[in-house]
Amino acid sequence: MSVKTAKFLLSAPDISHCPDSDLTEICFAGRSNVGKSTLINALTNQKKLAKTSNTPGKTRDINFFLIDDTWHLVDLPGYGYAKVSKKEQARWQKALEEYLLNREQIGLICVLVDSRHEPQDSDLDFMYWLAMNEIPFMVVLTKSDKISKNKQQSAVALFKRELSAMNIEAPVHQTSSSHRTGLDELHAIIESFI
Repeated sequence: MSVKTAKFLLSAPDISHCPDSDLTEICFAGRSNVGKSTLINALTNQKKLAKTSNTPGKTRDINFFLIDDTWHLVDLPGYGYAKVSKKEQARWQKALEEYLLNREQIGLICVLVDSRHEPQDSDLDFMYWLAMNEIPFMVVLTKSDKISKNKQQSAVALFKRELSAMNIEAPVHQTSSSHRTGLDELHAIIESFI
């Protein structure tokens, strides 16, 4: 199964500006520079749907995309390192928390993590916070083409252990945007939450 149509809908600085719609929202979140925009573009078969950048922290609002006229893909501001003021980071954090805690249309959060690196505290803290607030999420490991098959398996096992240690059950899935591996399976998982 693949995405047939995808179009940018709007950027919302906070929950009050989100679309007035009952369509399910599948959200993509992750540290800055994890390959979020690249994965969104690969998943939707579009080159420039989500803007890619070498500068961390480019996504500053909650961006909504209409997919196949049946669901919303939501690109959330990155957490972690970004060259912006503390005040701006605090605004993102507040807007993000309000959205995640109060938006009833959320079906799933895809937490993107670079498969080449061990889990960062900010990733694990975010996953724990989602679990404690009973917000469904899955871990999506990105850039798997940049490591060997053995390291890919080790990365999946490591995240499963980390989640288990926090008493959390969540799928862990490998992807490569450039090689387009894992995208069909990711789309199938997303479909099951719509």
